[in-house]
Amino acid sequence: MKFRPLHDRVVIKRADTETKTAGGILIPDTAGEKPQEGEVIAVGPGGRDEAGKLIPIDLKKGDKVLFGKWSGTEVKIDAKDLLIMKESDIMGVLEK
Repeated sequence: MKFRPLHDRVVIKRADTETKTAGGILIPDTAGEKPQEGEVIAVGPGGRDEAGKLIPIDLKKGDKVLFGKWSGTEVKIDAKDLLIMKESDIMGVLEK
């Protein structure tokens, strides 16, 4: 299935959770926190200003981003757990 977000929404695949601490202790899935980092899978065309002019989104597919702990709506598409959120919920892009 192909999914295209509308307006200024972005689809994000959350990064994998860490299963070990820096000291080597294994963390079970139920005890670990969900990461606040992920990869952009799809972006919408952008929002509109008061005059109706399209304002494009600054993100692109493949960007690594940071977002708030409670941001977005969790959905399952093609058996993949994804997040859909507005561009404004994303705090920034991680650059190499």
